[in-house]
Amino acid sequence: MLKSLSIRNYVLIDELDIRFEDGFSVVTGETGAGKSIILGALSLVLGERADSRSIQKGSEKCVIEATFDISSYNLQTFFEENDLEYDATVCFFRRELYNTGKSFLPYSANAFIITGLYSS
Repeated sequence: MLKSLSIRNYVLIDELDIRFEDGFSVVTGETGAGKSIILGALSLVLGERADSRSIQKGSEKCVIEATFDISSYNLQTFFEENDLEYDATVCFFRRELYNTGKSFLPYSANAFIITGLYSS
């Protein structure tokens, strides 16, 4: 379950921090309010192809972070099979996209996790 999403300098968003509590969460708003932009940022941090045009004009980079509660999913085997450090409660993803066109995943293990989860 998605627990938090942090977005910096992505499309029209300067800075946004969303915390999702236990239970049902809904993102609502008027047409053009940015719901699709938030979903685009979530897709990017999970491995969607990056495009440097998504970086806010005048910014060097955008940073997107997502934290997931994975305690209900029994993913230990997946992590062990792929020689990844396992935390039974939380999984953290971070993606940095630079205006030079380069995309950076600070930890190589996370890059592999993103590929594995996105292709599932």
